[in-house]
Amino acid sequence: MEGIVVGKKLIRWSGYGGIAAALIGLLALAGADRARATVYTLPTPDATVVGEDQTVETVYEDTLYDLARKYSLGSEELIRVNPDVDPWLPGAGKKLIVPGRHILPPGPREGIVVNLPEHRLYYYPKPKRGGPIEVITYPVSIGKMDWRTPLGTTRVIGKQKNPTWYPPESVRKEHAAAGDPLPASVPSGPDNPLGLFAMRLAAGNGTYLIHGTNNPIAVGLAVTHGCIRMYPDDVAALFPLIAVGTQVRLINQPVKVAWVDGELLLEAHPPVDAQGQSFEPDIDQFAEMLRAAVGDTTVAIHWDYAREVLQKADGVIATVALVADDPNAPAPAPAADPAPTAAPGTPPPDAPAGDAVKQPASGQ
Repeated sequence: MEGIVVGKKLIRWSGYGGIAAALIGLLALAGADRARATVYTLPTPDATVVGEDQTVETVYEDTLYDLARKYSLGSEELIRVNPDVDPWLPGAGKKLIVPGRHILPPGPREGIVVNLPEHRLYYYPKPKRGGPIEVITYPVSIGKMDWRTPLGTTRVIGKQKNPTWYPPESVRKEHAAAGDPLPASVPSGPDNPLGLFAMRLAAGNGTYLIHGTNNPIAVGLAVTHGCIRMYPDDVAALFPLIAVGTQVRLINQPVKVAWVDGELLLEAHPPVDAQGQSFEPDIDQFAEMLRAAVGDTTVAIHWDYAREVLQKADGVIATVALVADDPNAPAPAPAADPAPTAAPGTPPPDAPAGDAVKQPASGQ
C-alpha cells in the first residue's frame, strides 16, 4: 500500500486508480477553504428567495473544487454554470459565476429539508419568541446506482461523534471485486468515509445517515450508498444544532418557482432517477411543471426563454414571466446565463437501504 502523508492524513492510492487519485485527494485537502456561512435571515415569513449570485476572479492556485467548497456549493454546481473553465486548472484571471441564490423548497419550513436534484440541504431552526426566521443551507451528496435515498418524511433518531463504519456485505463485495477489500469495521479516522459526525434517520430501519466525509471533493455528486454526505466543516456546524427527533423531509423537486415583486422566478436542476443519477430534463414535462406552478395567474411568460432555462438546468435563477395586468405587457428580456429546470425521476419512498449497517454503525 503506497501513499502520501498530508499533515497527519495518509492519502493512499492502492485501489483508487493510482497516483492521480492520490493527487486529487491531496489537492482537496491542501487547497480547500472552509465553506462560508450559509445562515440567512428571512425578511418576512413568506420570503421565498435567499442568497445572491456573484462573480469572482480566479487566482493561479484556484481549482473549481476548492472554490465550490469555499462558497458553499457542490462541485457540480459550480462546474455546471462555468462549463468552459477547466475545473482543475482554470488559470488566473478567469471570471466565474457563483450561483448563490436559492428558491426555498415548497412545503413546511421546519426541521431539515433535502432536495435531491438540487443536492442541497435546508435547515430551519425553531425561531425564538419574537425572533427572526432563519434558514441554513448546505450542499450535499446523495445516493447512487442501486442504493437509493428514500423520499418522504422521517426524523433523526440518533447522533454520533467519531462514528465507526460497518460496511454492509454488499459494499464489501463491491470493493473486493474492485481489488480494494474492506475490513468488517472502520474506526473513526482518515479512512472512515463517515467523517467525524453522523446523524441517523428512521428511514430504512435506521440505516440511512446524514454524515461527514473523508472525500470532500465529491460533495454535490451522486456518490453515496444512499446516505446524505456533507462537507466536514458543514456537518460539524450542523451537528450540534440538530436534536434527536428533528423532522427530516426528503423531496425530489428539480423545478422551483417563486413570485417576487410581480416577476416569476425559475430555478431548475437536472432531474435524478431512482438511483440518484442526474439525467437530461424532458423539456415538455418541465414546461408542464411550470404551467402548473403558474396556475390561473395571468402572466406574460417568455416561453422560448423559459424552455431555454429548463433545458440548461444549471440552478441559476432566471425571470421568465411577469404578472400581466395588461395582456399586452412585454415579456421579460433574457438575463445572462439563465438557469434551466430538470425533470423528476422519483425514487420510490420504500427504496431499499443500501447503506445498511449494524448499530451504531453507519452507511456512507
